[in-house]
Amino acid sequence: MSEIIATVLKILFFILVFVFNTAALLTWVERKQSALMQDRVGANRARIFGLRLWGLFHILADSLKMFLKEDYRPRGAETLLFWLAPGISMFFALVAFAAIPFADSLVIGGRAHLMQIAPLNIGILYVLATMSMAVYGVVLGAWASNNNYSLMGGLRASAQMISYEVGIGVSLIGVLLVFQTVNLQEIVRAQGALLGGWLPKWGILYQPIGFLLFFTTGLAETKRIPFDAPEGESEIIGYHVEFSSMRFGMYFLTDLIETVLIACITVTLFLGGWQVPYLTAAGFEFPWGGRLALSNLSVTVLQFLGFSLKVAALLWFMMLIRWTLPRFRYDQVMALGWKILLPLALLNIFVTAAVILFL
Repeated sequence: MSEIIATVLKILFFILVFVFNTAALLTWVERKQSALMQDRVGANRARIFGLRLWGLFHILADSLKMFLKEDYRPRGAETLLFWLAPGISMFFALVAFAAIPFADSLVIGGRAHLMQIAPLNIGILYVLATMSMAVYGVVLGAWASNNNYSLMGGLRASAQMISYEVGIGVSLIGVLLVFQTVNLQEIVRAQGALLGGWLPKWGILYQPIGFLLFFTTGLAETKRIPFDAPEGESEIIGYHVEFSSMRFGMYFLTDLIETVLIACITVTLFLGGWQVPYLTAAGFEFPWGGRLALSNLSVTVLQFLGFSLKVAALLWFMMLIRWTLPRFRYDQVMALGWKILLPLALLNIFVTAAVILFL
């Protein structure tokens, strides 16, 4: 019973508090960051009791607008699939977080609880499998809308997501060769060792090419600029053109949740995950000999803060790319995935395997 309660609390904290709030905050970050880059003020009109708080109340205003708008269903639409499709996309984006470790373990009542909703031995395979299922929500929603432009957007999305899922899977094999496991918690723990007694052995040191390939293919999986061909606002509007109210809101929020997911996976595999340099289970142990003892609760909080800061830095960088690069043409997206990224990922595997074999 205590294990069930612990799992429920981890779901409430990591999914409902961390993931949902981060995705919601991205709607504000996107507006303010783009405004700063374009020398504008950005969203600042929504206020409560005269307080504007740099436009933060726009998050609440946008949510209310989504819930209160008319929920339109086009004539001829497949009712059941039209209703279910946005939920299917969001469900598979959320369940992928279950295998992400956001700290090591918290001791409560003499019992250690892993800070991971589902401590799976096949963590990477589980994440890749759930990510690949999200395409069904897009394709079914596009087809059920009974709109040719929507269907074209759905076909573009399915082709793009399937193409880049191949690249994502292949780009991660180098990481698996280095750490010899598919357990995400074990991979993060292995990155806590020090190279030469002072440099953390983060995955990016061993797999810099793998990091660039995974991050690029991950951006394509989020279907956001410069990989937003499935939406194509100036051409076909996208697979969600017939969705309104909170159904469109669920598709929009799913894109942001997938952005957070890609950032979390990148941090877990390449940037040390929850590891903080020189922080051990007993506290800080510096290479020059200093020590600072900390309680298990303090260490767990610092690990989660370290994980959150790394994710926030990657999200800022992803927003920077989103507001800097123009959209790729559809043929350019396909060519980049199949002719450049996939061959590079295969070459990275051979080089990594050769280095491990001969060293």
